[in-house]
Amino acid sequence: MIYLHARSISSVPRILILENINVRKNIREFFEKMQEFFPSTKNAYIESVEEYGEVLETVVIEDIFMPELLTLLAKNEDAELLSNMFNYFEEIINKNDSHLINIFSVTVLEILGNDKAILKVAKQYMGEKTALLQMKVDKELGRL
Repeated sequence: MIYLHARSISSVPRILILENINVRKNIREFFEKMQEFFPSTKNAYIESVEEYGEVLETVVIEDIFMPELLTLLAKNEDAELLSNMFNYFEEIINKNDSHLINIFSVTVLEILGNDKAILKVAKQYMGEKTALLQMKVDKELGRL
């Protein structure tokens, strides 16, 4: 069980138990893994859950995790982290969880495709299935 300290309005620390929030297991694992990749996102994640009273999956990915990933790709200075992350993305696709893959496609992969320079860097790290899914997303959006 993961416990994260969250701020309360009264300035008294309290603990937010993520397992008690109604989120699919694979989505919760994805968010936990993304927070491992980007530890600086933990507070923003907690604040988002507190603000909305639930995990808004696409909001969390688009507003919290993707700016970090886009910055990392733009700098392209941490090949190990990028490799680890894109290996994890390949694992996501191999899980065959249609909900997780859909969320991943309409957030991460769509956003990566918004910038050709970012996508070019990302493709250096993508596994075969991630690259195929990226192309599928771009075709569906009329980019290819």
